[in-house]
Amino acid sequence: MPPTLASLVHHTALKLTVLAGEDRLETPVRWAHVSELADPVPYMDGGELLLITAMQLRAEDPEEMRRYVRRLAGAGVVGLGFAVGVKYDEVPAALVAAAKEEGLPLLAVPRRTPFIAISKAVSAAIAADQYRSVTAGFEAQRELTRAAIGAEGPAALLARLASHLDGWAALYDTSGSVVAAAPDWAARRAARLTADVERLRARPAPASVVVGGDGAESASDAAVSDRVELQSLGTGRRTRGVLAVGTGAPLGTAERYAVHAAVALLTLTTERSRALQEAEQRLGDAVLRMLLAGEPDHARAVAGRLYGSLLDAPFRMLVAEATTGAGSGSAKSPAATVGSRAVPTGPAAVGTADDTEHRADTGTAPAAGEPVTDAPLATLADAMEAAAARSGEAVLIVPDGGRLIVLAPDGGAAVAVCGEHAGAMEKRRGTATRPRERAAATPGDDLVIGLSAPAGPIAAATAYRQAEQALSVARRRGRVLVEHEQVAAGSVLPLLADDAVRAFADGMLRALHEHDATGRGDLVASLRAWLSRHGQWDAAAADLGVHRHTLRYRMRRVEEILGRSLDDPDVRMELWLALKATSPATAP
Repeated sequence: MPPTLASLVHHTALKLTVLAGEDRLETPVRWAHVSELADPVPYMDGGELLLITAMQLRAEDPEEMRRYVRRLAGAGVVGLGFAVGVKYDEVPAALVAAAKEEGLPLLAVPRRTPFIAISKAVSAAIAADQYRSVTAGFEAQRELTRAAIGAEGPAALLARLASHLDGWAALYDTSGSVVAAAPDWAARRAARLTADVERLRARPAPASVVVGGDGAESASDAAVSDRVELQSLGTGRRTRGVLAVGTGAPLGTAERYAVHAAVALLTLTTERSRALQEAEQRLGDAVLRMLLAGEPDHARAVAGRLYGSLLDAPFRMLVAEATTGAGSGSAKSPAATVGSRAVPTGPAAVGTADDTEHRADTGTAPAAGEPVTDAPLATLADAMEAAAARSGEAVLIVPDGGRLIVLAPDGGAAVAVCGEHAGAMEKRRGTATRPRERAAATPGDDLVIGLSAPAGPIAAATAYRQAEQALSVARRRGRVLVEHEQVAAGSVLPLLADDAVRAFADGMLRALHEHDATGRGDLVASLRAWLSRHGQWDAAAADLGVHRHTLRYRMRRVEEILGRSLDDPDVRMELWLALKATSPATAP
Protein backbone atom coordinates (compact mmCIF):
# COMPACT_ATOMS: atom_id res chain seq x y z
CA MET A 1 0.00 0.00 0.00
CA PRO A 2 1.27 3.54 -0.74
CA PRO A 3 1.60 5.96 2.20
CA THR A 4 -1.58 7.61 3.43
CA LEU A 5 -2.29 10.58 5.63
CA ALA A 6 -3.30 8.12 8.34
CA SER A 7 0.08 6.37 8.19
CA LEU A 8 1.83 9.73 8.56
CA VAL A 9 -0.35 10.69 11.51
CA HIS A 10 0.46 7.34 13.16
CA HIS A 11 4.19 7.86 12.54
CA THR A 12 5.45 8.32 16.10
CA ALA A 13 8.45 10.47 15.14
CA LEU A 14 6.39 13.10 13.27
CA LYS A 15 3.92 14.04 16.05
CA LEU A 16 1.27 15.29 13.62
CA THR A 17 -2.16 16.42 14.85
CA VAL A 18 -5.37 16.22 12.81
CA LEU A 19 -7.41 19.43 12.85
CA ALA A 20 -9.82 18.79 9.92
CA GLY A 21 -10.77 16.14 7.37
CA GLU A 22 -10.60 13.19 9.77
CA ASP A 23 -12.77 11.08 7.42
CA ARG A 24 -10.28 11.41 4.53
CA LEU A 25 -7.08 10.22 6.19
CA GLU A 26 -6.98 6.98 4.19
CA THR A 27 -6.28 8.93 1.00
CA PRO A 28 -2.95 7.87 -0.58
CA VAL A 29 -0.17 10.47 -0.65
CA ARG A 30 1.83 10.62 -3.87
CA TRP A 31 4.38 13.16 -2.58
CA ALA A 32 5.09 15.80 0.09
CA HIS A 33 5.72 19.27 -1.31
CA VAL A 34 6.70 22.57 0.37
CA SER A 35 5.43 25.82 -1.13
CA GLU A 36 4.98 29.32 0.32
CA LEU A 37 3.34 30.71 -2.81
CA ALA A 38 0.00 32.39 -2.40
CA ASP A 39 -1.21 30.22 -5.30
CA PRO A 40 0.82 26.99 -5.66
CA VAL A 41 -1.88 25.27 -7.79
CA PRO A 42 -0.04 25.69 -11.16
CA TYR A 43 2.78 23.56 -9.73
CA MET A 44 0.59 20.74 -8.34
CA ASP A 45 -0.01 17.37 -10.08
CA GLY A 46 -2.56 16.10 -7.61
CA GLY A 47 -2.15 13.69 -4.71
CA GLU A 48 0.34 15.88 -2.77
CA LEU A 49 0.54 16.69 0.91
CA LEU A 50 1.26 20.45 0.82
CA LEU A 51 3.46 21.79 3.65
CA ILE A 52 3.30 25.54 4.50
CA THR A 53 4.39 28.07 7.12
CA ALA A 54 1.95 30.78 5.79
CA MET A 55 4.72 33.34 5.35
CA GLN A 56 2.97 34.75 2.26
CA LEU A 57 -0.59 34.21 3.45
CA ARG A 58 -3.02 36.11 5.62
CA ALA A 59 -4.08 32.93 7.35
CA GLU A 60 -6.32 34.80 9.76
CA ASP A 61 -8.50 36.16 6.88
CA PRO A 62 -11.54 33.83 6.51
CA GLU A 63 -12.38 34.83 2.93
CA GLU A 64 -8.81 34.49 1.70
CA MET A 65 -8.49 31.10 3.42
CA ARG A 66 -11.70 29.86 1.82
CA ARG A 67 -10.39 30.79 -1.64
CA TYR A 68 -6.98 29.28 -0.88
CA VAL A 69 -8.30 25.95 0.43
CA ARG A 70 -10.87 25.70 -2.37
CA ARG A 71 -8.12 26.06 -5.01
CA LEU A 72 -6.00 23.41 -3.30
CA ALA A 73 -8.88 20.93 -3.14
CA GLY A 74 -9.74 21.60 -6.77
CA ALA A 75 -6.14 20.85 -7.80
CA GLY A 76 -6.24 17.44 -6.11
CA VAL A 77 -4.11 18.27 -3.07
CA VAL A 78 -4.93 15.53 -0.54
CA GLY A 79 -3.83 17.29 2.64
CA LEU A 80 -2.36 20.47 4.13
CA GLY A 81 0.41 20.47 6.76
CA PHE A 82 0.75 23.73 8.77
CA ALA A 83 3.97 24.49 10.66
CA VAL A 84 3.11 25.72 14.16
CA GLY A 85 5.48 28.13 15.89
CA VAL A 86 7.00 29.74 12.80
CA LYS A 87 4.73 32.65 11.85
CA TYR A 88 1.73 31.58 13.91
CA ASP A 89 1.90 29.98 17.33
CA GLU A 90 -1.32 28.15 16.55
CA VAL A 91 -3.10 27.18 13.36
CA PRO A 92 -5.37 30.16 12.58
CA ALA A 93 -9.07 29.51 13.17
CA ALA A 94 -9.90 30.86 9.69
CA LEU A 95 -7.75 28.16 8.04
CA VAL A 96 -9.21 25.40 10.24
CA ALA A 97 -12.74 26.54 9.41
CA ALA A 98 -12.01 26.71 5.68
CA ALA A 99 -10.46 23.20 5.71
CA LYS A 100 -13.44 21.76 7.57
CA GLU A 101 -15.84 23.48 5.19
CA GLU A 102 -14.02 21.99 2.14
CA GLY A 103 -13.36 18.61 3.78
CA LEU A 104 -9.60 18.96 3.21
CA PRO A 105 -7.45 17.17 5.83
CA LEU A 106 -5.44 19.73 7.86
CA LEU A 107 -2.47 18.56 9.93
CA ALA A 108 -0.67 20.62 12.58
CA VAL A 109 3.11 20.14 12.30
CA PRO A 110 4.97 20.91 15.58
CA ARG A 111 8.04 23.16 15.42
CA ARG A 112 10.39 20.32 16.34
CA THR A 113 9.28 18.34 13.26
CA PRO A 114 11.04 19.72 10.17
CA PHE A 115 9.31 19.46 6.83
CA ILE A 116 12.24 17.40 5.54
CA ALA A 117 11.34 14.68 8.04
CA ILE A 118 7.83 14.45 6.57
CA SER A 119 9.23 14.38 3.01
CA LYS A 120 11.64 11.60 3.95
CA ALA A 121 8.86 9.61 5.60
CA VAL A 122 6.69 9.88 2.47
CA SER A 123 9.60 9.05 0.19
CA ALA A 124 10.61 6.03 2.29
CA ALA A 125 7.03 4.75 2.35
CA ILE A 126 6.71 5.14 -1.43
CA ALA A 127 10.00 3.32 -1.99
CA ALA A 128 8.96 0.53 0.37
CA ASP A 129 5.64 0.19 -1.44
CA GLN A 130 7.37 0.04 -4.82
CA TYR A 131 9.78 -2.59 -3.51
CA ARG A 132 6.88 -4.66 -2.21
CA SER A 133 5.16 -4.32 -5.55
CA VAL A 134 8.24 -5.40 -7.49
CA THR A 135 8.87 -8.28 -5.11
CA ALA A 136 5.24 -9.38 -5.33
CA GLY A 137 5.39 -9.02 -9.11
CA PHE A 138 8.47 -11.25 -9.35
CA GLU A 139 6.86 -13.81 -7.07
CA ALA A 140 3.72 -13.75 -9.20
CA GLN A 141 5.84 -14.19 -12.31
CA ARG A 142 7.53 -17.25 -10.81
CA GLU A 143 4.21 -18.78 -9.82
CA LEU A 144 2.66 -18.05 -13.23
CA THR A 145 5.68 -19.54 -15.00
CA ARG A 146 5.44 -22.73 -12.95
CA ALA A 147 1.74 -22.92 -13.76
CA ALA A 148 2.30 -22.28 -17.47
CA ILE A 149 4.81 -25.13 -17.87
CA GLY A 150 2.73 -27.55 -15.80
CA ALA A 151 0.36 -30.19 -17.10
CA GLU A 152 -2.70 -27.95 -16.83
CA GLY A 153 -1.09 -25.14 -18.85
CA PRO A 154 -3.17 -21.97 -19.38
CA ALA A 155 -5.94 -23.11 -17.03
CA ALA A 156 -3.57 -23.23 -14.06
CA LEU A 157 -1.97 -19.94 -15.09
CA LEU A 158 -5.37 -18.22 -15.16
CA ALA A 159 -6.21 -19.62 -11.74
CA ARG A 160 -2.99 -18.21 -10.25
CA LEU A 161 -3.50 -14.87 -11.98
CA ALA A 162 -7.08 -14.54 -10.73
CA SER A 163 -5.86 -15.26 -7.19
CA HIS A 164 -3.16 -12.56 -7.40
CA LEU A 165 -5.63 -10.02 -8.73
CA ASP A 166 -8.42 -10.96 -6.33
CA GLY A 167 -10.65 -11.06 -9.41
CA TRP A 168 -11.14 -13.29 -12.44
CA ALA A 169 -9.29 -14.07 -15.65
CA ALA A 170 -10.26 -15.61 -19.01
CA LEU A 171 -8.50 -16.62 -22.22
CA TYR A 172 -10.06 -16.28 -25.69
CA ASP A 173 -8.85 -18.04 -28.83
CA THR A 174 -8.54 -16.58 -32.33
CA SER A 175 -12.25 -17.08 -33.00
CA GLY A 176 -13.22 -15.06 -29.91
CA SER A 177 -14.46 -18.09 -27.95
CA VAL A 178 -13.62 -18.56 -24.26
CA VAL A 179 -10.94 -21.26 -23.94
CA ALA A 180 -10.51 -21.20 -20.16
CA ALA A 181 -11.59 -19.07 -17.23
CA ALA A 182 -10.86 -18.85 -13.51
CA PRO A 183 -12.72 -19.16 -11.24
CA ASP A 184 -15.23 -21.39 -13.02
CA TRP A 185 -18.07 -18.90 -12.62
CA ALA A 186 -16.10 -16.35 -14.68
CA ALA A 187 -16.70 -18.26 -17.92
CA ARG A 188 -20.26 -16.95 -18.20
CA ARG A 189 -19.17 -13.39 -17.44
CA ALA A 190 -16.33 -13.61 -19.97
CA ALA A 191 -18.75 -14.85 -22.65
CA ARG A 192 -20.63 -11.54 -22.42
CA LEU A 193 -17.54 -9.70 -23.67
CA THR A 194 -17.32 -11.49 -27.04
CA ALA A 195 -18.19 -8.33 -28.99
CA ASP A 196 -15.51 -6.33 -27.13
CA VAL A 197 -12.97 -9.10 -27.83
CA GLU A 198 -13.88 -9.02 -31.53
CA ARG A 199 -13.26 -5.27 -31.66
CA LEU A 200 -9.89 -5.69 -29.96
CA ARG A 201 -8.89 -8.50 -32.34
CA ALA A 202 -9.58 -6.20 -35.27
CA ARG A 203 -6.80 -3.88 -34.07
CA PRO A 204 -3.13 -4.56 -34.90
CA ALA A 205 -1.37 -6.35 -32.03
CA PRO A 206 -0.32 -5.50 -29.40
CA ALA A 207 -3.45 -3.76 -28.21
CA SER A 208 -5.43 -3.36 -25.00
CA VAL A 209 -8.69 -1.84 -23.87
CA VAL A 210 -10.51 -1.39 -20.57
CA VAL A 211 -14.28 -1.85 -20.50
CA GLY A 212 -16.69 -1.39 -17.63
CA GLY A 213 -15.83 0.41 -14.42
CA ASP A 214 -15.32 4.14 -13.86
CA GLY A 215 -13.57 6.04 -16.64
CA ALA A 216 -13.44 3.04 -19.00
CA GLU A 217 -15.23 2.26 -22.24
CA SER A 218 -18.75 0.94 -21.90
CA ALA A 219 -18.92 -2.82 -22.19
CA SER A 220 -21.00 -4.28 -25.01
CA ASP A 221 -23.11 -6.05 -22.38
CA ALA A 222 -24.60 -3.80 -19.71
CA ALA A 223 -24.56 -6.72 -17.25
CA VAL A 224 -20.76 -6.47 -17.03
CA SER A 225 -20.33 -4.04 -14.15
CA ASP A 226 -16.77 -4.73 -13.00
CA ARG A 227 -13.61 -3.30 -14.52
CA VAL A 228 -12.30 -5.59 -17.27
CA GLU A 229 -8.98 -5.16 -19.03
CA LEU A 230 -8.52 -6.93 -22.38
CA GLN A 231 -4.97 -7.61 -23.63
CA SER A 232 -4.17 -9.04 -27.08
CA LEU A 233 -1.70 -11.91 -27.34
CA GLY A 234 0.84 -12.34 -30.14
CA THR A 235 4.24 -11.13 -31.25
CA GLY A 236 3.20 -10.03 -34.73
CA ARG A 237 0.49 -7.73 -35.97
CA ARG A 238 -1.98 -10.63 -36.01
CA THR A 239 -3.75 -11.28 -32.70
CA ARG A 240 -3.40 -14.92 -31.60
CA GLY A 241 -5.70 -14.66 -28.59
CA VAL A 242 -7.00 -12.29 -25.92
CA LEU A 243 -6.54 -12.24 -22.13
CA ALA A 244 -9.30 -10.69 -20.00
CA VAL A 245 -8.87 -9.77 -16.33
CA GLY A 246 -11.75 -8.51 -14.23
CA THR A 247 -11.24 -6.60 -10.99
CA GLY A 248 -13.22 -4.34 -8.73
CA ALA A 249 -10.71 -1.49 -8.98
CA PRO A 250 -7.85 -0.34 -11.25
CA LEU A 251 -4.76 -2.53 -11.15
CA GLY A 252 -1.96 -1.64 -8.77
CA THR A 253 1.74 -1.93 -9.51
CA ALA A 254 2.04 -5.55 -8.33
CA GLU A 255 -1.12 -6.56 -10.17
CA ARG A 256 0.18 -4.85 -13.32
CA TYR A 257 3.41 -6.86 -13.12
CA ALA A 258 1.36 -10.05 -12.82
CA VAL A 259 -0.79 -9.21 -15.84
CA HIS A 260 2.26 -8.36 -17.97
CA ALA A 261 3.88 -11.65 -16.97
CA ALA A 262 0.71 -13.55 -17.88
CA VAL A 263 0.54 -11.85 -21.27
CA ALA A 264 4.15 -12.78 -22.00
CA LEU A 265 3.68 -16.41 -20.91
CA LEU A 266 0.41 -16.86 -22.78
CA THR A 267 1.99 -15.34 -25.87
CA LEU A 268 4.76 -17.91 -25.65
CA THR A 269 2.20 -20.71 -25.45
CA THR A 270 0.20 -19.42 -28.42
CA GLU A 271 3.15 -18.58 -30.66
CA ARG A 272 5.36 -21.25 -32.25
CA SER A 273 8.98 -20.87 -33.20
CA ARG A 274 9.76 -20.33 -36.86
CA ALA A 275 11.66 -23.62 -37.06
CA LEU A 276 8.69 -25.52 -35.62
CA GLN A 277 6.34 -23.78 -38.02
CA GLU A 278 8.45 -24.78 -40.99
CA ALA A 279 8.70 -28.37 -39.71
CA GLU A 280 4.94 -28.64 -39.32
CA GLN A 281 4.45 -27.14 -42.75
CA ARG A 282 6.70 -29.74 -44.34
CA LEU A 283 5.13 -32.53 -42.29
CA GLY A 284 1.55 -31.60 -43.21
CA ASP A 285 2.51 -31.25 -46.86
CA ALA A 286 4.19 -34.67 -46.82
CA VAL A 287 1.27 -36.40 -45.10
CA LEU A 288 -1.24 -35.04 -47.61
CA ARG A 289 0.97 -35.90 -50.60
CA MET A 290 1.38 -39.48 -49.40
CA LEU A 291 -2.34 -39.86 -48.85
CA LEU A 292 -3.15 -38.57 -52.33
CA ALA A 293 -0.46 -40.80 -53.81
CA GLY A 294 -2.12 -43.88 -52.30
CA GLU A 295 0.50 -44.49 -49.60
CA PRO A 296 -1.55 -44.43 -46.36
CA ASP A 297 0.94 -46.55 -44.41
CA HIS A 298 3.79 -44.14 -45.17
CA ALA A 299 1.50 -41.20 -44.41
CA ARG A 300 0.62 -42.71 -41.03
CA ALA A 301 4.28 -43.26 -40.20
CA VAL A 302 5.18 -39.67 -41.08
CA ALA A 303 2.13 -38.17 -39.31
CA GLY A 304 3.25 -39.54 -35.95
CA ARG A 305 1.60 -38.01 -32.91
CA LEU A 306 0.81 -34.71 -34.60
CA TYR A 307 -1.64 -36.00 -37.21
CA GLY A 308 -1.71 -39.75 -36.51
CA SER A 309 -5.05 -39.74 -34.66
CA LEU A 310 -6.63 -38.07 -37.69
CA LEU A 311 -5.90 -41.17 -39.77
CA ASP A 312 -7.32 -43.64 -37.25
CA ALA A 313 -10.97 -42.75 -37.93
CA PRO A 314 -13.08 -41.59 -40.90
CA PHE A 315 -12.26 -38.05 -41.97
CA ARG A 316 -13.64 -35.46 -44.37
CA MET A 317 -11.63 -33.74 -47.07
CA LEU A 318 -12.52 -30.08 -47.51
CA VAL A 319 -11.48 -27.76 -50.32
CA ALA A 320 -12.30 -24.07 -49.87
CA GLU A 321 -11.69 -21.31 -52.37
CA ALA A 322 -11.79 -17.54 -52.14
CA THR A 323 -13.51 -16.03 -55.14
CA THR A 324 -12.33 -12.45 -54.58
CA GLY A 325 -9.72 -10.62 -56.62
CA ALA A 326 -8.20 -12.55 -59.46
CA GLY A 327 -11.04 -14.99 -59.45
CA SER A 328 -11.53 -18.50 -58.30
CA GLY A 329 -8.80 -20.94 -58.97
CA SER A 330 -6.02 -18.38 -59.35
CA ALA A 331 -2.85 -18.49 -57.30
CA LYS A 332 -2.28 -15.76 -54.73
CA SER A 333 0.95 -14.09 -53.67
CA PRO A 334 2.13 -15.32 -50.25
CA ALA A 335 2.24 -12.96 -47.31
CA ALA A 336 1.15 -14.61 -44.10
CA THR A 337 0.39 -17.94 -42.52
CA VAL A 338 -3.25 -18.91 -42.07
CA GLY A 339 -4.71 -20.03 -38.78
CA SER A 340 -4.15 -19.44 -35.08
CA ARG A 341 -0.97 -21.51 -35.22
CA ALA A 342 1.47 -22.35 -37.98
CA VAL A 343 -0.51 -24.22 -40.61
CA PRO A 344 1.41 -26.52 -42.97
CA THR A 345 1.89 -25.11 -46.44
CA GLY A 346 -0.14 -26.74 -49.16
CA PRO A 347 0.51 -29.42 -51.71
CA ALA A 348 -0.63 -27.40 -54.68
CA ALA A 349 -0.79 -23.87 -55.99
CA VAL A 350 -4.09 -23.62 -57.81
CA GLY A 351 -3.67 -22.72 -61.44
CA THR A 352 -5.97 -22.78 -64.43
CA ALA A 353 -9.31 -24.50 -64.77
CA ASP A 354 -7.52 -27.25 -66.67
CA ASP A 355 -5.31 -27.82 -63.63
CA THR A 356 -8.39 -28.16 -61.46
CA GLU A 357 -9.93 -30.69 -63.80
CA HIS A 358 -6.64 -32.59 -63.91
CA ARG A 359 -6.48 -32.79 -60.13
CA ALA A 360 -10.10 -33.90 -59.91
CA ASP A 361 -9.43 -36.65 -62.43
CA THR A 362 -6.17 -37.95 -61.01
CA GLY A 363 -6.47 -37.17 -57.29
CA THR A 364 -2.96 -35.69 -57.30
CA ALA A 365 -1.70 -32.20 -56.60
CA PRO A 366 0.82 -30.06 -58.52
CA ALA A 367 3.83 -28.40 -56.91
CA ALA A 368 3.61 -27.01 -53.40
CA GLY A 369 1.95 -23.61 -53.06
CA GLU A 370 2.16 -20.72 -50.65
CA PRO A 371 0.05 -19.68 -47.66
CA VAL A 372 -3.13 -17.84 -48.55
CA THR A 373 -3.82 -14.24 -47.64
CA ASP A 374 -7.55 -14.13 -48.42
CA ALA A 375 -9.48 -12.98 -45.36
CA PRO A 376 -12.41 -15.41 -45.88
CA LEU A 377 -10.00 -18.36 -45.98
CA ALA A 378 -8.05 -17.11 -42.97
CA THR A 379 -11.26 -16.70 -40.99
CA LEU A 380 -12.42 -20.20 -41.91
CA ALA A 381 -9.04 -21.69 -40.97
CA ASP A 382 -9.06 -19.85 -37.63
CA ALA A 383 -12.59 -21.04 -36.81
CA MET A 384 -11.90 -24.69 -37.69
CA GLU A 385 -8.58 -24.78 -35.90
CA ALA A 386 -9.99 -23.17 -32.76
CA ALA A 387 -12.89 -25.62 -32.70
CA ALA A 388 -10.51 -28.56 -33.11
CA ALA A 389 -8.27 -27.25 -30.32
CA ARG A 390 -11.22 -26.90 -27.93
CA SER A 391 -12.39 -30.45 -28.60
CA GLY A 392 -8.90 -31.94 -28.57
CA GLU A 393 -9.11 -33.33 -32.10
CA ALA A 394 -6.39 -33.24 -34.75
CA VAL A 395 -6.97 -31.25 -37.93
CA LEU A 396 -4.65 -30.83 -40.91
CA ILE A 397 -4.96 -27.44 -42.61
CA VAL A 398 -3.03 -26.93 -45.81
CA PRO A 399 -2.98 -23.50 -47.54
CA ASP A 400 -2.96 -23.91 -51.30
CA GLY A 401 -2.49 -20.57 -53.02
CA GLY A 402 -5.97 -19.10 -53.33
CA ARG A 403 -7.62 -22.05 -51.61
CA LEU A 404 -7.48 -24.23 -48.52
CA ILE A 405 -7.36 -28.01 -48.12
CA VAL A 406 -8.44 -29.49 -44.79
CA LEU A 407 -8.55 -32.99 -43.33
CA ALA A 408 -10.84 -33.09 -40.30
CA PRO A 409 -12.50 -35.92 -38.34
CA ASP A 410 -15.94 -36.88 -39.62
CA GLY A 411 -18.57 -35.67 -37.16
CA GLY A 412 -15.99 -33.61 -35.28
CA ALA A 413 -16.03 -30.03 -34.06
CA ALA A 414 -14.02 -28.66 -37.00
CA VAL A 415 -16.49 -29.98 -39.61
CA ALA A 416 -19.42 -28.75 -37.50
CA VAL A 417 -18.02 -25.23 -37.20
CA CYS A 418 -17.36 -25.20 -40.94
CA GLY A 419 -21.06 -25.86 -41.53
CA GLU A 420 -22.02 -23.16 -39.03
CA HIS A 421 -19.62 -20.72 -40.67
CA ALA A 422 -21.06 -21.44 -44.11
CA GLY A 423 -24.61 -21.14 -42.78
CA ALA A 424 -23.85 -17.73 -41.28
CA MET A 425 -22.36 -16.56 -44.59
CA GLU A 426 -25.43 -17.81 -46.50
CA LYS A 427 -27.65 -15.92 -44.08
CA ARG A 428 -25.67 -12.72 -44.57
CA ARG A 429 -25.96 -13.06 -48.31
CA GLY A 430 -29.69 -12.64 -48.02
CA THR A 431 -32.13 -13.47 -50.78
CA ALA A 432 -30.08 -12.52 -53.87
CA THR A 433 -30.53 -15.28 -56.44
CA ARG A 434 -27.44 -14.97 -58.60
CA PRO A 435 -23.75 -15.26 -57.62
CA ARG A 436 -22.91 -11.82 -59.03
CA GLU A 437 -25.72 -10.20 -57.07
CA ARG A 438 -24.64 -11.94 -53.87
CA ALA A 439 -21.00 -10.92 -54.30
CA ALA A 440 -22.02 -7.30 -54.80
CA ALA A 441 -24.29 -7.40 -51.77
CA THR A 442 -21.80 -9.00 -49.36
CA PRO A 443 -18.17 -8.24 -50.21
CA GLY A 444 -15.84 -10.34 -48.05
CA ASP A 445 -18.15 -13.36 -48.10
CA ASP A 446 -16.66 -14.57 -51.39
CA LEU A 447 -16.02 -18.15 -50.32
CA VAL A 448 -17.01 -21.53 -51.72
CA ILE A 449 -16.43 -24.85 -49.97
CA GLY A 450 -16.59 -28.44 -51.19
CA LEU A 451 -16.82 -31.25 -48.63
CA SER A 452 -16.18 -34.91 -49.39
CA ALA A 453 -18.03 -37.92 -48.04
CA PRO A 454 -16.46 -39.67 -45.03
CA ALA A 455 -13.34 -41.56 -46.06
CA GLY A 456 -10.32 -43.33 -44.69
CA PRO A 457 -6.62 -42.96 -45.52
CA ILE A 458 -6.78 -45.50 -48.34
CA ALA A 459 -9.51 -43.47 -50.09
CA ALA A 460 -7.93 -40.02 -49.65
CA ALA A 461 -7.54 -39.49 -53.40
CA THR A 462 -11.22 -40.27 -53.92
CA ALA A 463 -12.16 -37.87 -51.11
CA TYR A 464 -10.04 -35.17 -52.76
CA ARG A 465 -11.89 -35.66 -56.08
CA GLN A 466 -15.22 -35.57 -54.28
CA ALA A 467 -14.32 -32.32 -52.54
CA GLU A 468 -13.21 -30.81 -55.86
CA GLN A 469 -16.49 -31.88 -57.50
CA ALA A 470 -18.53 -30.49 -54.61
CA LEU A 471 -16.54 -27.24 -54.81
CA SER A 472 -17.33 -26.95 -58.53
CA VAL A 473 -21.03 -27.50 -57.86
CA ALA A 474 -20.98 -24.94 -55.02
CA ARG A 475 -19.39 -22.39 -57.32
CA ARG A 476 -21.93 -22.97 -60.10
CA ARG A 477 -24.93 -23.04 -57.79
CA GLY A 478 -23.82 -19.89 -55.98
CA ARG A 479 -23.64 -21.77 -52.67
CA VAL A 480 -21.09 -21.33 -49.88
CA LEU A 481 -20.92 -25.04 -48.98
CA VAL A 482 -21.87 -28.17 -50.87
CA GLU A 483 -21.26 -31.67 -49.53
CA HIS A 484 -20.55 -34.49 -51.94
CA GLU A 485 -23.71 -36.28 -50.85
CA GLN A 486 -25.69 -33.28 -52.09
CA VAL A 487 -24.16 -33.36 -55.58
CA ALA A 488 -26.17 -36.39 -56.70
CA ALA A 489 -29.28 -35.09 -54.97
CA GLY A 490 -29.29 -31.91 -57.03
CA SER A 491 -29.85 -31.27 -60.70
CA VAL A 492 -27.26 -31.22 -63.47
CA LEU A 493 -28.99 -28.34 -65.16
CA PRO A 494 -27.41 -25.57 -63.04
CA LEU A 495 -24.04 -26.86 -64.23
CA LEU A 496 -24.97 -25.78 -67.75
CA ALA A 497 -24.80 -22.10 -66.71
CA ASP A 498 -21.22 -21.86 -67.92
CA ASP A 499 -19.77 -19.70 -70.68
CA ALA A 500 -18.03 -22.65 -72.36
CA VAL A 501 -21.21 -24.77 -72.33
CA ARG A 502 -23.28 -21.89 -73.68
CA ALA A 503 -20.77 -21.26 -76.44
CA PHE A 504 -20.97 -24.93 -77.44
CA ALA A 505 -24.78 -24.85 -77.37
CA ASP A 506 -24.97 -21.65 -79.42
CA GLY A 507 -22.63 -23.11 -82.02
CA MET A 508 -24.58 -26.35 -82.26
CA LEU A 509 -27.96 -24.62 -82.71
CA ARG A 510 -26.81 -21.61 -84.73
CA ALA A 511 -27.75 -23.08 -88.10
CA LEU A 512 -31.26 -23.93 -86.89
CA HIS A 513 -31.77 -20.44 -85.49
CA GLU A 514 -30.58 -18.91 -88.78
CA HIS A 515 -33.05 -21.10 -90.66
CA ASP A 516 -35.93 -20.03 -88.40
CA ALA A 517 -34.92 -16.38 -88.80
CA THR A 518 -35.79 -16.57 -92.53
CA GLY A 519 -39.38 -17.42 -91.67
CA ARG A 520 -39.26 -20.82 -93.37
CA GLY A 521 -40.24 -22.80 -90.28
CA ASP A 522 -39.87 -23.22 -86.58
CA LEU A 523 -37.25 -25.95 -86.35
CA VAL A 524 -35.91 -25.10 -82.88
CA ALA A 525 -39.33 -25.21 -81.21
CA SER A 526 -40.24 -28.34 -83.13
CA LEU A 527 -37.00 -30.04 -82.07
CA ARG A 528 -37.59 -29.11 -78.43
CA ALA A 529 -41.16 -30.47 -78.52
CA TRP A 530 -40.11 -33.70 -80.26
CA LEU A 531 -37.26 -34.36 -77.80
CA SER A 532 -39.42 -33.54 -74.77
CA ARG A 533 -41.93 -36.17 -75.99
CA HIS A 534 -39.16 -38.77 -76.44
CA GLY A 535 -39.72 -38.90 -80.22
CA GLN A 536 -43.48 -39.53 -80.05
CA TRP A 537 -44.77 -37.91 -83.24
CA ASP A 538 -48.45 -37.58 -82.40
CA ALA A 539 -47.90 -36.14 -78.91
CA ALA A 540 -45.23 -33.68 -80.09
CA ALA A 541 -47.34 -32.60 -83.10
CA ALA A 542 -50.29 -32.00 -80.80
CA ASP A 543 -48.14 -29.81 -78.54
CA LEU A 544 -47.13 -27.76 -81.58
CA GLY A 545 -50.61 -27.70 -83.16
CA VAL A 546 -49.34 -29.13 -86.46
CA HIS A 547 -49.87 -32.39 -88.38
CA ARG A 548 -47.44 -35.21 -87.60
CA HIS A 549 -46.32 -35.29 -91.25
CA THR A 550 -45.35 -31.61 -90.91
CA LEU A 551 -43.31 -32.47 -87.81
CA ARG A 552 -41.62 -35.38 -89.63
CA TYR A 553 -40.64 -33.01 -92.45
CA ARG A 554 -39.17 -30.53 -89.96
CA MET A 555 -37.11 -33.20 -88.20
CA ARG A 556 -35.70 -34.30 -91.57
CA ARG A 557 -34.73 -30.67 -92.24
CA VAL A 558 -33.01 -30.60 -88.82
CA GLU A 559 -30.97 -33.66 -89.78
CA GLU A 560 -30.10 -32.15 -93.16
CA ILE A 561 -29.04 -28.80 -91.70
CA LEU A 562 -27.00 -30.32 -88.85
CA GLY A 563 -25.66 -33.22 -90.88
CA ARG A 564 -26.39 -35.59 -87.99
CA SER A 565 -28.97 -38.36 -87.45
CA LEU A 566 -31.60 -38.00 -84.78
CA ASP A 567 -31.62 -41.78 -84.44
CA ASP A 568 -28.28 -41.47 -82.61
CA PRO A 569 -28.99 -41.22 -78.83
CA ASP A 570 -25.78 -39.22 -78.29
CA VAL A 571 -26.98 -36.62 -80.82
CA ARG A 572 -30.39 -36.39 -79.14
CA MET A 573 -28.70 -35.98 -75.73
CA GLU A 574 -26.36 -33.22 -76.97
CA LEU A 575 -29.21 -31.36 -78.66
CA TRP A 576 -31.37 -31.56 -75.56
CA LEU A 577 -28.59 -30.24 -73.32
CA ALA A 578 -27.87 -27.49 -75.87
CA LEU A 579 -31.53 -26.47 -75.78
CA LYS A 580 -31.54 -26.46 -71.96
CA ALA A 581 -28.28 -24.49 -71.80
CA THR A 582 -29.72 -21.72 -73.98
CA SER A 583 -33.12 -21.61 -72.29
CA PRO A 584 -33.87 -18.67 -69.94
CA ALA A 585 -34.10 -20.99 -66.91
CA THR A 586 -30.39 -21.79 -67.02
CA ALA A 587 -29.06 -18.43 -68.13
CA PRO A 588 -26.44 -16.99 -65.74
